Amino acid sequence: MSTSIQPGVGTPADEPAIRKTTPLKVNRGPGSASRLVKILLFLLCVFWMIPVLGLLINSFRTRDEQFSSGWWTAIANPLDFTQWTLSNYTTVIGADGGVNMGQAFINSFIVTVPATVIPILIAAFAAYAFTFMQWRGRDVMFVVIVGLLVVPNQVAFVPLLKLYNQLGINGQFIAVWLAHIGFGMPLAVYILRNYMSGLPTAIIESAKIDGASHFTTFWRLIIPMSVPALASFAIFQFLWVWNDLLVALLFLGRGDNTVLTVALQGLQGQTGQGRELIPAAGFVTIIVPLIVFLALQRFFIRGMTSGAVKG
Repeated sequence: MSTSIQPGVGTPADEPAIRKTTPLKVNRGPGSASRLVKILLFLLCVFWMIPVLGLLINSFRTRDEQFSSGWWTAIANPLDFTQWTLSNYTTVIGADGGVNMGQAFINSFIVTVPATVIPILIAAFAAYAFTFMQWRGRDVMFVVIVGLLVVPNQVAFVPLLKLYNQLGINGQFIAVWLAHIGFGMPLAVYILRNYMSGLPTAIIESAKIDGASHFTTFWRLIIPMSVPALASFAIFQFLWVWNDLLVALLFLGRGDNTVLTVALQGLQGQTGQGRELIPAAGFVTIIVPLIVFLALQRFFIRGMTSGAVKG
């Protein structure tokens, strides 16, 4: 005689029942994390802008006021018009026969534009070759180029100065062009190659089937699709060259080819005369970088993040 065991039969009465528990959900409210992030970013921006605000206020103050009190005292008494002046800006731009930075402004454009455009063109061709063309030693060459990113630029200054003196180009624009092109090329190739590796290969293969050459594929397909990466590097290179002091001072020096950063550094004499002009000259110098960044910022994040994560 067999007995069947049914579920629940013979279970001790005092055995606790097994209950499924669900983890407690803490309702933090919609957008609470984003509000905290926004508050922190706002405070960070405020702290970051305090020195800029002080520089702006001092650029409109007289020499005696700048040296006798801090810039924050002007905020406490803004209606004291004896402390305000426009002579700093008129002196900087040469309106009253002072320090004329107009030629230095033009020289900065002459240096910056070719030193930004030429590396982009060369690096775009190189990135296309590293991404879509098969040739012996491709990966080794790319590793060598990326390895140049860790080499300090300062180690090349003395050899370049000797070479430029032998060629007779030291002090000319071509000297600083070549220096900035060489220093900016590894980063440009790295950024553009990573971006192009994330582009759809089906488009490239379709172009090959249609009989398109490498140059046609590069110019009509790759360049339009790589605009965010090109804009990202253009921002980096333009800001680097425009704000550079060391390379311009070594390879151009002072004189007819002086750029803005060198002219700005020369405003302060050995005995301190001209120090009151530095805040005004600083704001004249940063106008162009601000315009460039604001014009290209919509491409910046997209160009830097594309190709960085592969899924």
